[in-house]
Amino acid sequence: MADLASNLASSLSKKLGSLVSQELSLAWDVQSDLHKLENTISILKIVLLDAEDKQAKNPMLRIWLGRLKNMFYVAEDVLDEIEYEALRKQAITTYGSAMEKVCHFFCSFMALSSRLKLAHKIKDIRERLDEINVEKVQFNLTERHEEVHVNPLWREKTHSFIDPSTVIGRHGDKEEIKKSLMHPNPTRNLNIIAIVGLGGMGKTTLAKAVYNDESVVNHFQLRMWVCVSENFNVTRLVEEILKSAGGRVDKNSSNEDTLQTSLRELLKDERFLLVLDDVWNENRNKWTELRDLLNGGSHGSVIVVTTRSRKVSSVLDPIYTHSVEGLSKEECLSLFVKCAFKEGEDKLYPNLLPIADEIVKKCKGVPLAVKSLGGLLYSKVDESEWELVRGNEIWELEENEGGILPALQLSYNQLPIHLKRCFAYCVNFPKDHEIWNIDLIEQWVAHGLILQMSANKKQELEDIGDLYIKELMSICFFQDLDEQHIFRMYSFKMHDLVHDLVLSIGHEEWLEIDSENKDVASTVRHLSISSSDQQVSKFSNKLTNVRSIMYQNEPHVSSVEACISRFKSLRVLAIPDSDFENLPSSIATQFANLAAWWM
Repeated sequence: MADLASNLASSLSKKLGSLVSQELSLAWDVQSDLHKLENTISILKIVLLDAEDKQAKNPMLRIWLGRLKNMFYVAEDVLDEIEYEALRKQAITTYGSAMEKVCHFFCSFMALSSRLKLAHKIKDIRERLDEINVEKVQFNLTERHEEVHVNPLWREKTHSFIDPSTVIGRHGDKEEIKKSLMHPNPTRNLNIIAIVGLGGMGKTTLAKAVYNDESVVNHFQLRMWVCVSENFNVTRLVEEILKSAGGRVDKNSSNEDTLQTSLRELLKDERFLLVLDDVWNENRNKWTELRDLLNGGSHGSVIVVTTRSRKVSSVLDPIYTHSVEGLSKEECLSLFVKCAFKEGEDKLYPNLLPIADEIVKKCKGVPLAVKSLGGLLYSKVDESEWELVRGNEIWELEENEGGILPALQLSYNQLPIHLKRCFAYCVNFPKDHEIWNIDLIEQWVAHGLILQMSANKKQELEDIGDLYIKELMSICFFQDLDEQHIFRMYSFKMHDLVHDLVLSIGHEEWLEIDSENKDVASTVRHLSISSSDQQVSKFSNKLTNVRSIMYQNEPHVSSVEACISRFKSLRVLAIPDSDFENLPSSIATQFANLAAWWM
């Protein structure tokens, strides 16, 4: 996430300017170094926006930004220590008993060496940043200032939530698939249909349109939907199929045999439709194992598979393979106009339509690219902003998957800094993960990623975070909204290509610990853990600057305690479905400054 150094610079400037830091610095004789550090960061800050824009074509500049960002992180950790000490001192002075005040006095006296070490760290950071600052002259950077932070644009209903049946240009595709679905091969008990196409072409949306069609709903006695992704584990898929059908899966008592028995009972004498979305498995044996478990349904049952790979399709031995092609130029333009303008607004700005026509040509028929850029330009009527998208140099870079990655990269590049960093944080979530708005906002708050609106100082951070999510939905970075209507809770996902984008942005700072051996970079600050406690211990000894830990499975309490004692900069610790009765005591004794949520 080297391109987020500007956001870190803003955060550091705010911390350095706070009264808490300056009051404590007087007592520690580090005010001079803090003042110099603040000046250096202010000087660097005004060229970072230009540096971030130019780094794509300048590897040396990208390395320089990476070094600078790493020093910003180190500085932030040290300033957090100072803030914590100031708050602790204030709390003891205000609320502490006489004994606590006496103990604090002697502890402060005995901790003189620790305070001297911290002062030395500040001086070292300041000197190293001065050296980095001197090096910037070689890049000919231009001074630029951040735009004033304003409320994100949002409309009550964006294209992210359009009913699949109203999607532009896919009616013929839908009817072709329905024909095979409703009249399958009579010689087969279980029929398979494959929907194949490049990422972002709308395979999942097309499958949803078929799945929710009234005639399809009435034809099948049982319908199930499972997102497969890259983890084609048969036991996991059986669990997901049972859940989709409304069955309950007790992980504590269910083994492979009981799961398979439950599946056979569920499918017995039922004509079912099962959609397996986003399949990557090319191993025929794994597919045969799953297919054999699904053979117990009534005659005429169908499995619909969406995949990017024709090799996957050939392994399935489908009765029908439907290739999803790009939209026509006219369909793309119609979709773009629908996303970029309010109803009827396009007629008010005819000067923008020729620019829109050239933009959609660059999207090469990919709906996700069209919707993302359309959402990016929504309610913007300044011709120069549209020309900036049309003429952006990102289109000249090497294209991937039919041009979809440059289009999404451009949408990301055009985001304001605060949204860039919030989006980049989502590298912590696995592909196809269901993200809950409350969980994500709490984690953003813990990392200090949500900025107070200048126009409304009283607005809650949680409300601002909600606006951030909706803005990312408006450009299709978040989709598949599922509103619960309970305490304003809702969930959403990232398209797999959007997940690829966020991974390309944040890969240097994120590491997934699983059963495979991996090299560990010193830049890692976010951990996703889906491995054994022993593997976690092995990798944690190589890391020092971790700020987030996301467990994918419930760990042993000893593993949690080891991570807490190891990582002094930890801000978020997420453990799903935990039945821990008590939090490890080390959270209170060693991490009173830990801004994290136990989930």
